[in-house]
Amino acid sequence: MTLEELKIHQLTNQYLITHSDKMTVIRDLCGVQAQFMPNAMHSLKIRCSDYNEQTVADGLVKNWTVRGTVHVFAESDLPLFIRCNNGASYRKNEWQGYTFWNRLDKWALTPERQKHLASSIIAAVSKKACTRDELKDICRKQGMTELEESAMFDQWGGGIRELCERGFMNYVVQEKKAYIASPEFEPIPEEEAKLEIARRYFTNMGPATIHDAVYYTGAKQAEVKNWLKQLPVQSIDCEGKTYYYIPNEKSYDKEIPPCIFLAGFDQLMLGYQKKESIYLPQEHLRGIFNLAGIVMPPILLNGKVVGKWKKKNSALTLTFFESVSDKEKNIINSTAEQLWLDLKKIVID
Repeated sequence: MTLEELKIHQLTNQYLITHSDKMTVIRDLCGVQAQFMPNAMHSLKIRCSDYNEQTVADGLVKNWTVRGTVHVFAESDLPLFIRCNNGASYRKNEWQGYTFWNRLDKWALTPERQKHLASSIIAAVSKKACTRDELKDICRKQGMTELEESAMFDQWGGGIRELCERGFMNYVVQEKKAYIASPEFEPIPEEEAKLEIARRYFTNMGPATIHDAVYYTGAKQAEVKNWLKQLPVQSIDCEGKTYYYIPNEKSYDKEIPPCIFLAGFDQLMLGYQKKESIYLPQEHLRGIFNLAGIVMPPILLNGKVVGKWKKKNSALTLTFFESVSDKEKNIINSTAEQLWLDLKKIVID
């Protein structure tokens, strides 16, 4: 397989050439990363044939999933991603023993206090969606101290994250942080769930190397190799590397789009080992993956990252990493105007 053919297969499987309905896209791609909600929405917009800003959140939830990062995904996939220690901690408001969080030196919650505050939070979100500040106010009325607050509402998750990961609640799918009670579900056993995620990965993000799968899932190489033994994968070679995929019914007869405005934290960047990316030249790596852990929104021109973009209100700013011809700039501008109907100004930084 040639490099161009490989790109066509991956771009098609990721719905960047031929689009599909929202629920198919969100399930096949195991959700979209959502630290910043506009990125998640844009990721769906460029892939979905039925994208609608007014209804895009319908049927979706937001929680910690792949690689321990926040994703928007199908509510029906809650059992797949929120596994609650193989179901042992599902909706269990007991905190004795060691967890990742209470091992930290700054952890200030005793098991009894965590249970008490968690009960108040669970009761609140069962009635309506509550913002982070509203939940803090509720807990403060229960006597929560500043140190307890720093634990329960730790910026990286803390006690709030534990409640989400135990199936009590999810984020509301919106830009402002808020939480709502989760519908009841039965978690899927860990190994079964991981194998299903691997099946979706090699079907809808493949062809991919073992290194790619390790990077995307956070698993060890040995675990990925074990999945390959259990899945109906086929392999191809491209430029000295072996790529694995599960055949599907998609057609690969279309060309690479001239320009795609990828989302920040897009699956096309996160789905494959960034240092071996076939889209991102290594000299441009830090332009997209910065040292603060942010994945910038790339401009993909003829299947290659040539810059990044930022849109604020009706103005679009383009930052190029290399020389781009006037003809190519016209293609980029035309694509932008078709994508954003409210666009009034394009600036080259």
